[in-house]
Amino acid sequence: MTPPPFVRAVAYGLYEHRMKAAIHALKYDRLHPAAKVLGRMLAEAIAQLAPEAPAEMLVVPVPLHRTKYAERGFNQARSLAVHALESLRKTHPEWRLTLAASTLMRLRATGSQAGLSSTQRRLNVRGAFSVSDPATVADKDILVIDDIFMTGATARSAAQALVRAGARSVFVATLARARMVHTASFHFSGSDVLDAENFTDQTGGDKTGGNAAATVRQAGIYSSQDQPSF
Repeated sequence: MTPPPFVRAVAYGLYEHRMKAAIHALKYDRLHPAAKVLGRMLAEAIAQLAPEAPAEMLVVPVPLHRTKYAERGFNQARSLAVHALESLRKTHPEWRLTLAASTLMRLRATGSQAGLSSTQRRLNVRGAFSVSDPATVADKDILVIDDIFMTGATARSAAQALVRAGARSVFVATLARARMVHTASFHFSGSDVLDAENFTDQTGGDKTGGNAAATVRQAGIYSSQDQPSF
C-alpha cells in the first residue's frame, strides 16, 4: 500500500466495548456533555505527538457534509477538538494549536463506511475533501482530528487534500481506532500500545473502554481533576 500522506497517527484507545458505546452516545444520542470528557482523552493522544510535532499547528476537524450536519446538528470531530484544545492549553501551554474548523470541506455526501472493505472505503472517500482557502494551509503544519480511525481511508483522503493545497506536514489524532492487523502501515506509534489487548494507563484504567459508560453518564459532573480514565 502507498505510504499515507500523514506523518503519524495516534489514538487514545480501541474502538471497542464501552469506548464504542461512549462515542455512539455522543454522535447518535447527542449526549453533548460527553464531548468534554472524551475531548480530554483525545488530548492525551495528541500529547503523544508533542516531542516530535511542530511547535505551531492548525487543528482541522474532519468535516461532515452539509446534509449529514443538518441531520445530526453538530460535528462530533469539531466538538472533540474544541475540548481537547482546552485541555492541552493547560497541559502544554507552550504548544500553539489553533482551531481551523472551516479549513476542510466535504464536497459530497459519502455513504456510510460501516461494512465496507478497505478498498471500498478508500473509493468511498476518494476526492471527498477540498480546502476552502489554500492560502490558509500553505506551508503550515496541520493536525487532523476525527473520532475514529478505521482503515485510515478518511484520514488519507483529508491529508491528501491538505497536502495538495500546500500543507507542509499533516498529523492525525483520533479518539479511537479499529483493531487492525497491519497497523505499521498507518504509522501508529509504539507509545500508543494500541495493539495490546488492554492498555492500562497510570491510574489503572482500561483504555479499551473500562469505564466509558459510567464516564459518559457522569460527564456533566466530573471535573478534569477527578474524572476517571478508561
